[in-house]
Amino acid sequence: MRRVLFLCSHNAARSQMAEGFLRALAGDRFVVESAGTIATELHPLAIQAMREVGVDISSQRSKPVDEVGEGWDVVVTVCDANCPIPPRSGMKLRWSFPDPALAGGSDAERLAAFRRVRDGIERRVRSLASRL
Repeated sequence: MRRVLFLCSHNAARSQMAEGFLRALAGDRFVVESAGTIATELHPLAIQAMREVGVDISSQRSKPVDEVGEGWDVVVTVCDANCPIPPRSGMKLRWSFPDPALAGGSDAERLAAFRRVRDGIERRVRSLASRL
């Protein structure tokens, strides 16, 4: 099975959503992980936004890039700034998504930011899964 790693700065939202989508869409075809430069906690709004589209990421955990090792077939960075350096791997892809955790405003506005990022990540993951 091909190994796919998604990276972002805190492994709290974007990379977790990408991991959740690829597991849900094609987890039988890929070994999928996500990691970040600095491991934190899954963002509650990321969990909520994914749950809205039927993908449960609540059991995933944030982990540092050092923990996931090297030798990935595909490494995808999903951040717009401060992305971790991908470990030694085959194909490297860069998808630039703003960090929804930085969104301000009301709870509804913050959730809307997570939904926008989620929908963009879903489109990219679907495309990646169909190409690999």
